[in-house]
This record gives sequence, structure tokens and C-alpha cells, in this order.
Amino acid sequence: MPSPLDLLTRPARERVRRWVLDAFPRTDADRLDYDHPHGDPGLFGPRSATWRVHADFPGMLAGGLAALTLQTLHPLALAGVWDHSNFRGDLLGRLRRTTAFVGGTTYAPRAQAEALIEHVRQIHDHIAGHGEDGRPYSANDPALLTWVHVSEAYCFLQGYRRYSHVALPEGAADRYYDEVRRIAEALGARGVPASQREVLEYFRRIQSELAFTERSRVVLGLLGQVRLPVPAAGLSRDLFLYAGHALLPPWALALLRHTPWQRRRARLAAHALWSVAPVFHAALKDGIASRACRRMDVAPEQLQRWG
Repeated sequence: MPSPLDLLTRPARERVRRWVLDAFPRTDADRLDYDHPHGDPGLFGPRSATWRVHADFPGMLAGGLAALTLQTLHPLALAGVWDHSNFRGDLLGRLRRTTAFVGGTTYAPRAQAEALIEHVRQIHDHIAGHGEDGRPYSANDPALLTWVHVSEAYCFLQGYRRYSHVALPEGAADRYYDEVRRIAEALGARGVPASQREVLEYFRRIQSELAFTERSRVVLGLLGQVRLPVPAAGLSRDLFLYAGHALLPPWALALLRHTPWQRRRARLAAHALWSVAPVFHAALKDGIASRACRRMDVAPEQLQRWG
């Protein structure tokens, strides 16, 4: 028999589930078979830090938006988006494709995950040009691949720390960074940081290459206007976008020229998302992480614990 708490929260859980499916339909995910072959651990497996961190929807969405914000500070990485992406007309599509790639490489069986990586490598072969200052860039440049990867991994992990309601145990951050660098290296990155200390050192070194430009301002302006196909679209976007800002390191906030009001807004959004995160956790129990766990004969609830 359902508990009184379950009966009270069930309508909210169903609304949240519908919100997520409308914003991130499973069309892309359903092209991958997360159920077969039985016993295939994929690239990481159910005991990995990666399966746990990436199973947290609030942290991953806020972290993904934080990563997009952070990535606008690298002029050459931004040039590739500016020249070769339909971000002006389909920024939501770009976010969905990134979500599908991260989910697939995390939870799909190995052959399908490797096929996803190869597909992206082939796309990168056609992305090259020159930045505003005339410097050449290529999406296959190991340095740019490392930047994109580190900014994403850092923000995903910060999102988990902030919104999962699960304490990150000693050494788990290092495990996570050491695991997910495999994806970046398979795409062609080199010298990818493999620990929390190395990530912080990487950020210290690369800051001299970063800048807030007019292109940064344009892309961030579009990101701040993207409409999710869900009720209260603006409120939903602002909640996750500003909660993502709360994940950014202080040096990035300074480069982005965030005002005291913007920082206060981020803190308020972070508190709000932390408060509602358990409803997301309760509502999203049938996603690709759960399917991957069942493929491995593991209870999905184990991803809420660290062993």
C-alpha cells in the first residue's frame, strides 16, 4: 500500500517526469539499446563513479548549462560553435545532443558507446577555421578537446555535489575524473587531468587563454532566452541556468563579469533547486541509468550509494 507521503508527492512526481520528457524527449536515447546485451558494462559499469554522478538529473542539467557558460570563455572553442553550429536557431537542440552523447557514452553497451564516439570524431573532421584574431582552430585539436571535456566534467561533478543530496566520499572526485577522461582521450584529447588536483591546476594554467568577448555575450544572451517546451518555460530555464551559475568557480564569475545581484540570484536558484531535487530523484526512476543497471542485474537504487 502506498504511504501517505507517496500519495501526496505522486502528482508532483508525475508533473516532473512529464516536464523532463517534454524538454528532453527520448527519441535520441531510444536509438540506443540500453537493455542488451545482457551483462555488458559499457565503458564504465555500475560500480563506477561516472554511473553515479551522471544519474543525477538536477546536477547534470544545471552542470551542463554551467559548462556551456564556461565554454564561451575560450575564444577558439567558441569560434567553432560560432562558425559551424546552428546555435542561433537551435540552441535547445545542441543541449539535447550533448545530453544524448553523455548519456550514451555513460550507459550504453560498449559497442554502441564506441560508435557514438566515432560518430562525433567524424563530425569533428569537418569543423575547422580561424578565430577572430586569425588563429587557426580545429575541433580535433587535442587542446580544445581537453578544454571542452574538463569544463564539462568539472561542472557535472559540481552539480552532483550541490544537488544530489548524496555526500561525495573521499577519493570519489579523483575516481570520476580518472574515469571520464577516457571519453576525451578516445575523441583525441591529450594530457587530460585525471584528478581533482590536476583539474584545478589545469584551470590555473588556462586562464590566461580565456576572455569574455562580444561573441561570449551573444551566445550567453541566447542561452538566457532559450525556451524549453514545458510549462513555465522561462521559470524552468532560469532555475537551472542560474543554479548552474552557482557551480562556476570564482575566477570564471569574474571573467564573466557577474554582478553582486547576479551572484545573489545564483545562490537563490541553487537553494531552490536543492529543495526540489528530491522530487526529480523520485520521479525519474525509469531512465537510461535504471535500464543499464537492469542490463547488469543491479538494482538502480545502488547508484544512490557509494561502495
